[in-house]
Amino acid sequence: MGKIARRTLDIAMTVLTLVLMGGNGLFYNAFSETLDSGLIHEILGAVLFVLWVIHVVWNRTWIKGILKGKYNALRIVRTVINAGVIGCVLFLIISGVMLSNHVFTWLGIESGASFACTAHMLASHGYLVFVSLHIGLHLSLFIRGRAAMGIAAALAAYGIYAFVARGLWKYLTLQQPFFFLDLERGYLLFTLDYIAIMALFAVVMHLAMTAMVKYSR
Repeated sequence: MGKIARRTLDIAMTVLTLVLMGGNGLFYNAFSETLDSGLIHEILGAVLFVLWVIHVVWNRTWIKGILKGKYNALRIVRTVINAGVIGCVLFLIISGVMLSNHVFTWLGIESGASFACTAHMLASHGYLVFVSLHIGLHLSLFIRGRAAMGIAAALAAYGIYAFVARGLWKYLTLQQPFFFLDLERGYLLFTLDYIAIMALFAVVMHLAMTAMVKYSR
C-alpha cells in the first residue's frame, strides 16, 4: 500500500483513539436524543479494532522478523512498545465484548463485568501511552523542521500539566475505580489535553530514540 493510504490509516486510528478516550461523553451530548451513546462507542471501538488488524497486516514483515537478527537497545524498546500496543488492543477488545450491551450481546456473556470494567479502563489508558510512544518512534515522519518540532515540544510541556490534571496516573495505577469526564470543562478542552498528553509521550520517545541512535554508533 502507498504512503498516503498508510498515513490516512494512522490519522484515522489516532482520531478514533482520542474520540473513544472520552468514553460516552461526546456521544451523549451529540446524540442523546436520537442514538444510544453506548452503541456508538461500541461501534467505533469495533472499527478501531478492524483498523488495527489492517495496520498489523500491512506491517506483518515486523512480526515475521521478530525472532531474526540481533537485538540492540533500540530494537528492544521498539519490540516492547509494539508488544504493549498489541497487548492493550487485545485486552480492550476482549473486555469490550464482555461489557457490550449492544453489538456483542448475541454472544450471551453475562459474567465478569467487574473484571472487564477494570481491565477496559486500565487497558485503554495503557493503550494511550503505548500508542503515543509508538508514534514517537516515527515522529520524524510526521513532524519536520525546527518550527514544527518546537510546537510539538511546547504541546508536550503542556502535556505534563494535562497528565497530572486529568489524573492519568491514577487510571494507570488503578487508584481511580471509574472513568470520569468533566463535561463542565468541555469536550474540546478534554481533547486538547489528551492530544498534549500523547505529544508528551511521543516527544519523550523521539528524544530517547535519537539519543540511543547517537550513542550506539
